[in-house]
Amino acid sequence: MVDTTRLSQRSMAFVLAGGRGSRLKELTDRRVKPAVYFGGKTRIVDFALSNAVNSGIRRMALATQYKAHSLIRHCQRGWSFFRAERNEFLDILPASQRVSEEMWYRGTADAVTQNIDIVDSYDIEYIVILAGDHIYKMDYEVMLRQHVEQGADVTVGCLTVPREEASAFGVMGVDAQSRITSFLEKPADPPATPEDPTKALASMGIYVFSWKFLRELLIRDAEDPNSSHDFGHDLIPDIVKNGKAVAHRFDDSCVRAEEAPSYWRDVGTLDAFWEANIDLTDFTPELDLWDQHWPIWTYSESVPPAKFIHDEKDRRGVAISSMVSGGCIISGTEVRNSLLFTDVHTNSYAVLDHSVVLPNVVIHRSARLRKCVIDRGVEIPTGLVVGEDPLEDAKHFRVSDKGTTLITAPMVEAWKAAQ
Repeated sequence: MVDTTRLSQRSMAFVLAGGRGSRLKELTDRRVKPAVYFGGKTRIVDFALSNAVNSGIRRMALATQYKAHSLIRHCQRGWSFFRAERNEFLDILPASQRVSEEMWYRGTADAVTQNIDIVDSYDIEYIVILAGDHIYKMDYEVMLRQHVEQGADVTVGCLTVPREEASAFGVMGVDAQSRITSFLEKPADPPATPEDPTKALASMGIYVFSWKFLRELLIRDAEDPNSSHDFGHDLIPDIVKNGKAVAHRFDDSCVRAEEAPSYWRDVGTLDAFWEANIDLTDFTPELDLWDQHWPIWTYSESVPPAKFIHDEKDRRGVAISSMVSGGCIISGTEVRNSLLFTDVHTNSYAVLDHSVVLPNVVIHRSARLRKCVIDRGVEIPTGLVVGEDPLEDAKHFRVSDKGTTLITAPMVEAWKAAQ
């Protein structure tokens, strides 16, 4: 009898969410990168989790390590809708020294190895390994089908990127049947795809295995003193050399509107984070957050609608080409090309231009902020001007190479002390 169930129903998603994301600087001082806010109401991790749910995967595990409280609290509040009696769940797996009192997660593969007994209890056939810190929409069922149809030991999710940009990634060399023939970490001369000499395939950090195969591989890797216990550095190159590794092109499973380009972003730097959020204010953004057929699930707070008040010259509460979340009060402030998260309160004569404002921020009168990222809970002093003089801004705040300014609460306190 042929098993006609979707492969996703016989699979689990294992989300790796332990990395700090140090390139986001002070934005990850208090939270791990997957817990960083994105898009007005979501967190970065919501994209991987939503992709899994929308693909039909209802058994998931989330491995955490660095400053995980914010992430764990978010998942408990926003992802508690699974029903264990239906064999669906999201297990949170902090690094808890389960193997040794001296041993935290030593690498991405070790995070799975230390939880082999838990994965065994899920009674699954396939495991989808996911990074929890990228922004994209993808149907993992398509990738699972390719994995089974091609009889692969591992299927690696790959982005098609210009060759000149591929040196920043792990790059796959493939043959005409998409079998991976080489895996090179940040090569100076990336191998081209068979169909286009100007393109290369970059690893997305997404892997599909049969659990039986991966389980044996992890046990062998754990006993290797020379291994860094990492999928990209150790396990995948070993399978490329000794087994069958297959590339899955993101274009084949990307969820998007017809004629829209594939959308994937690593918002791992301040500039990339600012740009991806501001892009959502475009007339037709490349990332469609309004698609009800592939929603991005998250914790939805109970807040009132956004409110705009005052209608006087130079004191008008307006938002132009912007996204304003619930609970915001725009009081006599001009907001342009900006994205405001929940419960942002602004005051008269202030101006926000191309700025990303995280939740619970208060902006006092006559502040002018341009190309800023403002961390959660910051109180912007009256008359503060940021984004008009980069040299002056850099004395008190974090200014990126491309001119994005990060403002955190400790920075504001230091600015006040210097006045």
